[in-house]
Amino acid sequence: MRINVSSYIPGTSPVHACDARVKLVLLAAYSATLFLVHTWTGLGLCALLFALVAMASTVPARRLFGLMLPVYVIVAFTVVFNAFSFDVAQAAAAGAPSGLGDVSAGFLGAWPPVALFGTFGFVPAGFARGCFFAVRIILLVVGSLVVTYTTTSTELTNALSSFLRPLRRLSVPVDDIAMVFSLALRFIPVTAEELARVHDAQQARAASFDAGGLWQRLRAWQTVLIPLFVGLFRRADSLAVAMDARCYGAPGVERTSLAPRTFSLTSGVVLAAGLAVCVGTAALL
Repeated sequence: MRINVSSYIPGTSPVHACDARVKLVLLAAYSATLFLVHTWTGLGLCALLFALVAMASTVPARRLFGLMLPVYVIVAFTVVFNAFSFDVAQAAAAGAPSGLGDVSAGFLGAWPPVALFGTFGFVPAGFARGCFFAVRIILLVVGSLVVTYTTTSTELTNALSSFLRPLRRLSVPVDDIAMVFSLALRFIPVTAEELARVHDAQQARAASFDAGGLWQRLRAWQTVLIPLFVGLFRRADSLAVAMDARCYGAPGVERTSLAPRTFSLTSGVVLAAGLAVCVGTAALL
């Protein structure tokens, strides 16, 4: 049993070199833009922006689209439930504009619903709406993947600490919050490796995880989950001892960074240009 939870792909592309704070802000702006555009032209422009950034990041397309089976299932349901109606007469009376809200149906908006079985039928305008929402969801997910594939967990936590830094004036423990997020991210691959190791050990001892009914399978996983949690608690205890030995949390000691990263002029230009494109696309399209 092997679980691959690694997300960061090492590289030297411009997207890799971009400041993590800029990438997170632009990702938030891009996500908001996806939900604000209401025309296919605007959605196509968002897709073009993603394609340009994805090519600049040199992340393989199979890594972006190959592990999105749950997303594909969600978008498939979205298209199906919007494309078909149990009352095509009501769908025809509602019309494309009111049925779609502020989402453009394109040329399919003029097509009347088609009755298939009684009142059940296919609604072209609803199909257009479902496709619009499906593309929106896919772009939202793959846009997030570009950021996670080109940014290390350390850079993400440092960016979070930078965003929370103004809260220090309110006595908010910003460094401790950033440390908690950093440890949570680092424990994800550790937990996955521990799960795979315990699973393989129990399977080598003739434990069966695929035989019998549901209850028997759940009871078989007890032999994995119990040692897993015991091992995680031992790791957490060792980590606490190591942090205490290094005087973490000592009163009156301010934490420093090994390699502090300043906000460069290039990062400012990229941030301003990206925000301008997102705001313009959301406002005009």
